[in-house]
Amino acid sequence: MDNSVLRQVADCSFGHEMRQFWRLEPGMHFLNHGSFGATPRYVLAAQEAWRAQMEAQPVRFMTSELPLALRAAAARLGDFLGCAGERIAWVDNATTAINAVLRSFPWRAGDEIVVADHAYLAVRHTVDFVARRYGLRIKTARIPFPSLHEDAVLQAYCAAIGAQTRLAIVDHIFSPLALVAPLAKIAAHCKALGVAVLADGAHAPGAIPLQLDTLGALGVNWYVGNCHKWLLSPKGCAFLYATPEAAVELHPATISNFFGEGMTREFDWQGTRDCSAWLATTAALEFLQAIGVERYRDYLKNLANEAARCLCDGWRVALPAAENQFAAMATVPLPSSFSGEATPAGAARLHDRLWEAHRIEVPVLAFDDRLWVRISAQIYNELADYAALMRAIREIGG
Repeated sequence: MDNSVLRQVADCSFGHEMRQFWRLEPGMHFLNHGSFGATPRYVLAAQEAWRAQMEAQPVRFMTSELPLALRAAAARLGDFLGCAGERIAWVDNATTAINAVLRSFPWRAGDEIVVADHAYLAVRHTVDFVARRYGLRIKTARIPFPSLHEDAVLQAYCAAIGAQTRLAIVDHIFSPLALVAPLAKIAAHCKALGVAVLADGAHAPGAIPLQLDTLGALGVNWYVGNCHKWLLSPKGCAFLYATPEAAVELHPATISNFFGEGMTREFDWQGTRDCSAWLATTAALEFLQAIGVERYRDYLKNLANEAARCLCDGWRVALPAAENQFAAMATVPLPSSFSGEATPAGAARLHDRLWEAHRIEVPVLAFDDRLWVRISAQIYNELADYAALMRAIREIGG
């Protein structure tokens, strides 16, 4: 790889000057890194190099080079996440990993599973699927939002867990709310009750510090994280962490050649596929280290919070949670003049209008009888992007 790019990145100021290292369309305000991420050119070049190596001699690559390369990349990612590489299984996305855990778990009819009311839709669908198949009861942790303090989230899970609860799915960062949950406290409570914990950390890796072995000791049996968001990997790159005990009966949803040979062996090979996104995670970590991981996280959190404050002041609405409950995103209510459009269809119309008329890409959400926007912060953003959103909403709302 070209180290000169990393030197340029290290010397570049955060904000619009950083856009040169991405392939983003010019002339738009991209405030939605949280949905699918956006991969830097440096990381895409690394992915293409792996593809070239694969196509130069496909048999040698698949049988001899790929297994070693995947484990080397997992070890590098494990160093970043605070665990050994053998605890990391590669998956395409968080949904794939959650399917693997829920469909491997030894359910019994009448068991209860706890999931939050603001859980990601694909997670809820998977819960519904296994509940119907195995005769489970679904208990809902009702997350208060606006939220005055993080213990309210802990209390919501405590209220939902009962004597028959076998597993709780805990969102580390709630996708629609952008709220960071007190995962360690919730996991410790569940461990004391003998309840297994599956943590959905789709938005967490890169955005907040993680020490997965520490979380595992506290009671997190499985941790799922996407790399294509705040870790800046290519699309189709995620991981599944499992403690040694939780890995014993864990299998991918696709059973292939190495069934029964251990978690990493089974997940690394599920048939012929392009693994270049997983392998390019090492380049993504190089990119993050070049700009400085702590500097990166601080910029994301500070920009998200400053932007949220400015939007709330401009729209005369209240910030829905304390600033320490947000990381690289924040969810902000729209002015009351939009309350008549507080439906999924109304949210979609407003999203499309923001894009078509103002070239602003931002999620618009409908829940609790009002519309919200979930803003993301990335190092290619600056406050002017959110000021454009403030003006656009004022213009649309009259």
